[in-house]
Amino acid sequence: MVDQAHFRAVLLDRKNEILARLQKVDKDLGRTKLADSAERAAEAENDEVLEEFGHVGADEIKAIDAALKRIDEDRFGLCVKCGDEISPERLEAVPYTPFCKKCASAMN
Repeated sequence: MVDQAHFRAVLLDRKNEILARLQKVDKDLGRTKLADSAERAAEAENDEVLEEFGHVGADEIKAIDAALKRIDEDRFGLCVKCGDEISPERLEAVPYTPFCKKCASAMN
């Protein structure tokens, strides 16, 4: 069985890191735009990248929250598809993964 307390701490640390990054993204997106048209074009491209970071971060937070819920329900470390244990190595690499390696591979 996996050390759920360890993974709860890892997941909460990651969530806090993402939330801090998302605050910076929101701040950067809300900054005053420059008047020069060439600089505005560059800022627009940067804003698109920042918005994508925001979407990716929000998706990762959803996955983390789902993993924290599985910890609360004592189902963490078990594949949500087949019920087999997820390897500790896989959980260390992606602690919020809901799938064992076999089920994740079958979905790709």
